[in-house]
Amino acid sequence: MKNRDDLIINAKRIHMIGVGGSGMCPLAEILHSEGFTLSGSDVNESDPLKRVRALGVDVKMGHAASNVHGADLVVYSAAISKDNPELVEADKLNIPTMERSEMLGAITRRFKKVIGVCGTHGKTTTSSAVAQVLIMNGYDPTAVIGGRLPLINANGRAGKSDYMVCESCEFVDTFLKLSPHMAVLLNIDNDHLDYFKTMDNLVASFAKFLELSKVAVINGDDELCVKAASGFKGEKITFGQGSHNDYTATDIEPASLGFKFKVNFKGEYLFDLSLSVPGKHNVMNALSVVAACRYYGVPDDGIKKGLEAFGGAGRRFEKLGEFNGIMLVDDYAHHPTEIKATLNAAKQLNFKNVIAVFQPFTFSRTELLKNDFIDALSIADKVILTPIMGSREVNTSGIMSEHLAEGLRSATCVSGLEEAASTAVRLAQKGDIIITMGGGDIYKSAYMMREMFNK
Repeated sequence: MKNRDDLIINAKRIHMIGVGGSGMCPLAEILHSEGFTLSGSDVNESDPLKRVRALGVDVKMGHAASNVHGADLVVYSAAISKDNPELVEADKLNIPTMERSEMLGAITRRFKKVIGVCGTHGKTTTSSAVAQVLIMNGYDPTAVIGGRLPLINANGRAGKSDYMVCESCEFVDTFLKLSPHMAVLLNIDNDHLDYFKTMDNLVASFAKFLELSKVAVINGDDELCVKAASGFKGEKITFGQGSHNDYTATDIEPASLGFKFKVNFKGEYLFDLSLSVPGKHNVMNALSVVAACRYYGVPDDGIKKGLEAFGGAGRRFEKLGEFNGIMLVDDYAHHPTEIKATLNAAKQLNFKNVIAVFQPFTFSRTELLKNDFIDALSIADKVILTPIMGSREVNTSGIMSEHLAEGLRSATCVSGLEEAASTAVRLAQKGDIIITMGGGDIYKSAYMMREMFNK
């Protein structure tokens, strides 16, 4: 791994294919801040691409072999196919290449205090909240996050300290390329089993990630997290509602936007916290932030200030507006556990009807967890289902959204994003909330609704 890291040390000009991607843009900012000369290419205009251009990076629209000429290293996102003309040309010219996750891993080894936030659910929200607390308390961290943090209006930033906050994804063991000083493990649930095959394999992968760190902040109420951490030899800090945990939340009550509760350490009261992000699951996420930030010396009043000012990350119960008394929200929820958490959070806010507009993501997950999806979506009063977004998969089982609809009391299947938008706008009445959910491009439907409401 270290030998591959030397590719960066020896590079003067780095070319990035797909530089406008939300995962690539923060890496470009970090590399630029460290003095590397960058170039890049992409096929779509985007806000991250505007940020990269603002740095003075030479960005070409479209992919062409000539774009890599003069580069010492080529970095590409996971979405780039092996027959991409720039990758083919790099291979032909013997220019070394690195996939984005490998570059991210190499970057983590340039910082002494990397906080790697992992878990099946809540990674983006929690890593965003950790970054916000550190930024607001003058720690000036570098950050690479899976969603937009409103405080900086970006997915990441280049700081000037030894601190780095890194969202750490378990998919295809990507996070095992990272080098965290602290691992924050939020939960372990049955996801990505198309790759891991068994829950034991999934737990073993998280255990390997913990072993890469010196400090582990663990959800002590999650049996699988406890199992993953059972062989961990470093410093272990636990959080949860059970009294056996180091950090606990007590006297949990609904507040105007989220929940308020008392934060305790080893049975001793620390401070009250009132969250501005809905959903009881965010109480646990907040406790992990308290544990991580206190370990690095952030004062209690600074943690409280940062967390109470945190309104969530992009696509995490993101409020897109209120139109004629109808609230419009977009959320990344794409697993049954996440859908339950999101819909329950909406129910706690006392809307008349919760209208869920869901785009199932990947055929294998939809087939494997079909009954769980039906159970989760049944929390909503009305459900609109788009066709399944297959992403990288082929539909070998014949699963369709109609199979989910069969188990729901009030579900409508639509042909695509535009019909989903028009159907939701037609069904919604004053006092209702519409939530678009999914890991694909369902957010586009939410933006269409916003335009329809504004007409």
